[in-house]
Amino acid sequence: MKILVIGGTGGLGGHAAIHLRNNGHEISIGSRNPPPEATPMAKMPFVQGDYMNGDYSSDRLKGFDALVFVAGNDGRHVPATADMDEHLRRAALEAQPAVMRGARDAGIKRVVQIGSFYPQAAPELEAGNYYVQSRRLACELGRAEGRPGFDVISINPPFMVGGVPGLPSQLMDPNAAWAIGDLDGPMFGPSGGTNFMSYNSLSQAIEGALMRGEPGKAYLVGDQNLSFADYLSLFFKAAGKPIHLESRDEAHPIFPDWLIFQGRGNFISFEPDPKDASLLGYARNDVVNGAAEAVQCYLQRRSTAQRAMSA
Repeated sequence: MKILVIGGTGGLGGHAAIHLRNNGHEISIGSRNPPPEATPMAKMPFVQGDYMNGDYSSDRLKGFDALVFVAGNDGRHVPATADMDEHLRRAALEAQPAVMRGARDAGIKRVVQIGSFYPQAAPELEAGNYYVQSRRLACELGRAEGRPGFDVISINPPFMVGGVPGLPSQLMDPNAAWAIGDLDGPMFGPSGGTNFMSYNSLSQAIEGALMRGEPGKAYLVGDQNLSFADYLSLFFKAAGKPIHLESRDEAHPIFPDWLIFQGRGNFISFEPDPKDASLLGYARNDVVNGAAEAVQCYLQRRSTAQRAMSA
């Protein structure tokens, strides 16, 4: 299939683009800015656009068989001068459904949109939190644009772990740097935990949804329920320093409280539907490999930077 990955310069979108290309699909990257030159995505055709500005009209989307939409908005994407709730409202209620309509009018047959697990796994978090509400609305309104012959499917993953060659990661790099000794940090993990999933498993689920997903369905996907201490211990294992971090109800400089959306000390646990996991065809018990991938990508970029400095 000829597939456009909107949001393909980020970690999840970039990994999915590489996975789909490696499995024989013809992949183009859609984003505001071109992929970094050091990443595999830089060798793929690039379609410049900002979906928040309505750039992905039907004219821009013609010629593609399928669309993977991984350009969700959270606090990292809100412009400094914008009101966060208003930005998230516009993304969910206006901009993302408009992309679906553009895809439908362009003759695209299938869309997979990537959302968040919170509205399905922990709906109580929606009360008083517009971010969680906006992710539910984006999921629902995007799928509502589906019609016979135009399928919109949602994949809603949990806390993700992995890496893309050549691509820095705001979330993964501090863990990897701490584990290999480039960054000092206290030897414990914050209390609480959640469900985790590797980039690789999500990329497999995306391809499975493109090929076999039920039109109009929102799939809650995930892999392993782990404490944050056990999760962070996987980075030390990947760095060749197998230790078991203890859990403490304390703020942590490497894994700060803003990453713990449900609040430190709380646990979001769920078991994905086995039938859905089988249909989508994604690997289970793969979080350890995701941590190893994150560490390896960090080490590769560190080695490249060191060689450049010594040249």
